[in-house]
Amino acid sequence: MRNQQATQLLFELSRPGRRAHRLGPLDVPTGDAVNEFPDEAVAAQPLPLPELAEGDVVRHFVGLSTLNMSVDTHFYPLGSCTMKYNPKRNERIGTLPGFVHVHPMQEESGIQGLLQWLHELQGMFAEISGLPGVSLQPAAGAHGELTALLVAAAYFQSRGEDRRVVLTADSAHGTNPASAHMAGFVTKTVKSNADGLVDLDDLKAKLDDQTAVFMLTNPNTLGLFDRQIEQIDRLVHDAGGLIYLDGANMNAILGITRPGDFGADLMHYNPHKTFSGPHGGGGPGAGPICVRDFLARFLPGPVVTEVRDGDETQPRWTLTTPDASIGRVRSFFGNVGVLLRAYAYIRTYGGEGLRQVSEDAVLGANYLLSKVKHILDVPHGDRCMHEFVASATRLKKERKLTAMDLAKRILDYGFHAPTVYFPLVVDEAVMIEPTETESKQTLDAFAEALFRITDEEGELLHDAPHTTRISRPDDVAAARKPILRWTDSSAPGTSDR
Repeated sequence: MRNQQATQLLFELSRPGRRAHRLGPLDVPTGDAVNEFPDEAVAAQPLPLPELAEGDVVRHFVGLSTLNMSVDTHFYPLGSCTMKYNPKRNERIGTLPGFVHVHPMQEESGIQGLLQWLHELQGMFAEISGLPGVSLQPAAGAHGELTALLVAAAYFQSRGEDRRVVLTADSAHGTNPASAHMAGFVTKTVKSNADGLVDLDDLKAKLDDQTAVFMLTNPNTLGLFDRQIEQIDRLVHDAGGLIYLDGANMNAILGITRPGDFGADLMHYNPHKTFSGPHGGGGPGAGPICVRDFLARFLPGPVVTEVRDGDETQPRWTLTTPDASIGRVRSFFGNVGVLLRAYAYIRTYGGEGLRQVSEDAVLGANYLLSKVKHILDVPHGDRCMHEFVASATRLKKERKLTAMDLAKRILDYGFHAPTVYFPLVVDEAVMIEPTETESKQTLDAFAEALFRITDEEGELLHDAPHTTRISRPDDVAAARKPILRWTDSSAPGTSDR
């Protein structure tokens, strides 16, 4: 019964006359003395909404939730996405009434506590990144990229320089060139060398007086720290450009090295990846950015500023807008609830704790790599940072098994699939990131499952998964012909939903 209620639509569960509540008789006067709605504003018939008891609705949605994987129920080795377990302590702090009941139009005098921790968070982000200018306003990582590039554009405009080109690495996240285009730049791709790092010769060939920004990820999406970063720093800055760091992989270097120290001028954080916030489901998110001091005047407003009046020892906090600001990029201050969870995470761990987070993430990834390399080829070495990219090319040639087959079959073993077919620089890519929150036992079980899968019959894998309600949806048809509206198949002239 539970499975049926979970997979039937609410319209299909509906029964005439069933209610979740009973309303008393109408006690609002009617007639000429009351301004009633005009006839044209009133529907001739009640809306065709499903009629259900409260228990029906609750069981339906709880049942649906049991069909899903989540970080609370399964291991998520999603390379690049960093799906770490979210401590419930941070969730409890994030739902305290003093935070969730604040109104965005409230007077500053009534939200001094909130502004204080936001100001402290700005300082934390600055310290971790090595970049002093901070804006907490962007609503997601890609939004942070766009915002930082708009800051860069405003900077060059203030200098009278018409630089229109943004360079991106070929292993970069797809949001990099997309953000550059949205900010009004033209993009050029810098190739990787045989080691999976930036090809310096190709970078030199594409740097000129039109170069505004070089966007790179370090560690990169192959899970490698680019040891050439000092040379990259010198080449880009000598050409008059800026270096943007995609902060998606900060989980590997917390407390160990800082982007500002190895040459980055701008960067964004993904709090859900690095500092454990809710991830996925379409938001809300956050993508705070950090910039060098000479770029801070262009940041979007408002930012939180500490003010001391006269001889007063107790500061107050206020919202200000930098003098050359690019303007707002988000309503009010941004997604404060996500930032609060990041603040709680950082305060919980402290500096030494954050370093251990990265050391454990790197240790876990290298441990899993040492096991997986006997099953799948790992094209770029025996060591990695927080993630690594294996390849199913040999299996495809020898047994006609693809990265997608592996990803689908691992679902039957109770694990979420790793990222596949990204980055594009690796054929049949299988991108794996265990994060620091997973135990040795979990990593051993995952490696054992991969080993068993590669020894299974081909047809079993081609048809996987076998234990999920939906096996392999037609992704192309779903994208090109989405069904966005339910239709009652029992009505005359209809045959689908």
